[in-house]
Amino acid sequence: MSIKYIERNDKPRLAYRKLEAGKEGAARPTLLFCGGFRSDMEGTKAQFLENECKARGQAYIRFDYSGHGASDGLFNEGTIGDWKDDTLAIIDQVIAEPVIIAGSSMGGWIGLLAALERPDLVKGLVGIAAAPDFTREIYEEHFDDGHRALLEKQGYVDIPSDYSDEPYRITKALIDDGARHCLLDNEIALTIPVRLVQGMQDTDVPWQKAYRIKNAIPDASLGEVLLVESGDHRLSRPEDLELLDQQIQDLSS
Repeated sequence: MSIKYIERNDKPRLAYRKLEAGKEGAARPTLLFCGGFRSDMEGTKAQFLENECKARGQAYIRFDYSGHGASDGLFNEGTIGDWKDDTLAIIDQVIAEPVIIAGSSMGGWIGLLAALERPDLVKGLVGIAAAPDFTREIYEEHFDDGHRALLEKQGYVDIPSDYSDEPYRITKALIDDGARHCLLDNEIALTIPVRLVQGMQDTDVPWQKAYRIKNAIPDASLGEVLLVESGDHRLSRPEDLELLDQQIQDLSS
């Protein structure tokens, strides 16, 4: 699929790839994949899900947030609210029909926020090591007084990452905006099924967070946690990917 773009007058262009539904999958909701922090739509999970959707004729969209991948914008200027708005733009302008969201890591947080704002369109959500509120946890649990002072003084802190040779830049704007979008202090007022696939060997998102998300949903029967005992944060092994796709199939039927 070739890359297409959403043109926006006051915001960066968004790059996306869209797979149209086949006859055998036309009745299924469109699947939208929301990637993680500093990831893009060319990752293992994003491409795997495209192949699975193509095989069963289900419409599918993967995209890059602003400042990520092929989209315009600067990563260091982005915030959770910006990336949520990017996701809503894809839902509103490209899909505009029932959708299921699969959100990886930060994408799980973005997916929850999008589902709350588009309850008429989002019909289900699959979180893959979903990481709502992670910006607050970085600030409270991983920053010491020196980090916090530096954040206030220069507006950012560079921290090492296991996923990149270069450090990740955490900006004050990201931290402040993230605090305005935190979800786990209150109920997450969703009325759709939510499946949470979580590795127990995940060193970035503790497996207990999946239960915090589930327990924040008022109707406990709507949330389901699927723990992968040997799974890490990426959950990109063949068996992890098959488990992920099975949840999507279940919610799409």
